[in-house]
Formats: sequence, C-alpha cells, structure tokens
Amino acid sequence: MSAEHADAPISVVIPVWNDAACLARLLADLRAGTAFELVVVDGGSHDGSFAVAEQHADVALRAPRGRAVQMRAGAASATRAWLWFLRAGTRVAPPVAAEFARHLPRTPAWGWCDVRLEGAAWPLRVIERGMNWRSALTGITTGDQGIFAHRDLLEAAGGVPNQSLMEDVELCRRLRRLASPRRFRSTITTSSRRWERHGIVRTVVLMWALRLRYLLGAEPNALAKRYYR
Repeated sequence: MSAEHADAPISVVIPVWNDAACLARLLADLRAGTAFELVVVDGGSHDGSFAVAEQHADVALRAPRGRAVQMRAGAASATRAWLWFLRAGTRVAPPVAAEFARHLPRTPAWGWCDVRLEGAAWPLRVIERGMNWRSALTGITTGDQGIFAHRDLLEAAGGVPNQSLMEDVELCRRLRRLASPRRFRSTITTSSRRWERHGIVRTVVLMWALRLRYLLGAEPNALAKRYYR
C-alpha cells in the first residue's frame, strides 16, 4: 500500500435522483478533511438535489436518468487517477474516508468496501455480512459497496457497462478478468430503505433471483422492468 496521499487523487462519482438530504450528508462526510474531487451526476431530480450538488460538489452534471448512464457521465468528467463510485444513500465517516485515501494500492487496481446497512433490524446484520462474504468469495460486488477502480483499469474494461440494470455486476466481471479485486475492510454505511420499504425477505429473494437470471443470460432491460415495477 502507498503512503498517505495528501491530495487524495480520487474522484468520487455520485449518481443521484431525488435524494437531496442524503446527498448533502454524503458530501459533508467526504469534505471533512480529505481532498477528494466530488462529481455529482443528477438524473433529473426535482427535489433540489442538483442545487445541493452545485453548492457542495466540485462538478455538478445533468444526465438522463439511469445509474449506468450517470456513472459513465461522471467518470468522463472526473479528472483524477482513481474513481470511487458511491450512491447518494451512502455514509462515509471522515476517518474512513481518510483511511481509504491513505491505503490506495501503488499500481492500477480495483475493489470494493465492506458495507453496513443503516437500519437497526437484526436481519439487516445478516444481510450485510452475507454481502461482504459473497463479494470476498466471488469477486462480484454491488454498487452499494463503493466500487473503486484506477482509471487505466476501468478504461481497459470498457468503462461502466451501458446497461439498464446489473451494471455493477457486469463491471466487476470485466474488471475481474484484468486484475484480482482489493477489499477495503473499513466499513461504509448504506441505506437500508430498499429492504425496509419492500420487505427484507422479499427484497433478498428478488435481488438473488435477478442476479441469477442475469448470470444465466437474461437481458438487462427485461430485468430492469421487473426491478422497477
């Protein structure tokens, strides 16, 4: 691992859609003592998210709604060597952000962060541990886990896959062919709203079913219709 990076050569890319309050908290987390470049890509919000981005991010962009489209736009506008993709519902404690910047690999690499779900319900503890173990075993992670990659490696993988769902899974599959992933063990926190809103068991079953169908060859557009239904 490298010595501490005073300039934190990391662009944090945050796709957002109608999540102004969460976005403001995340940007405050990342501004506290670590000099990241903060790139926010708004997918047509109407709740003030873009105004938050204009006030607190280094770069505020508009793009068509769609996580992959927004991530691609953010990556194209970012200027630093490393890209860290975070969702607006993420929280990164300032000490964790500083540790992340200090422990970048010396050579082009990619990986993810261990994650904790913010809710208090005990099944969420099981889910978060399962997410972390699954990623460690398979080298496949999700966007909730803060995927990071050196720009050279990301470009060699063809960039963020331009698809309507499972862009995170596909990105990991492509990156995994080029390099073994790195696991950042300090924990980031992500929103548990999806599980709490739709039911924990139902959401887990749905996500595993969609992921299995994708790995068996289902088209992302068909899966997206089921996911967003």
